[in-house]
Amino acid sequence: MPLVTLTVRAPKDDAFKSSILDAVHAALVASGVPATDRFQRVLELSAEDFRYDPSYPDVAGARDEDFALIEILWSVGRSVKVKKALLADLMQRLTAAGRNPENVMVCFKETTWENWAFAGGRLIHT
Repeated sequence: MPLVTLTVRAPKDDAFKSSILDAVHAALVASGVPATDRFQRVLELSAEDFRYDPSYPDVAGARDEDFALIEILWSVGRSVKVKKALLADLMQRLTAAGRNPENVMVCFKETTWENWAFAGGRLIHT
């Protein structure tokens, strides 16, 4: 179960946020995540609360007000090959949605299966 967190600078309209979240979900599904496994949240922060370097480490151009930080928390076990394929797919989808992939940072976070209680406090993968 991936848990996706999108962090952006306020204000962003629903179309902006949805274009990114929809692209992330489609790329996750293409990588093998079930289509119904969609859990996403958005953090929309002021410039004072969301600070980032415009060029670190090798951005082609510069990050601007539309910079998006995408964090994907999922279970351990996906290979670097799977992550690279997901990233390539995601960047293509973001481009098609009118987003600049150079303005996007993705961070994968991994946790073990016994750390997920999907409902009712049940650890179904233990």
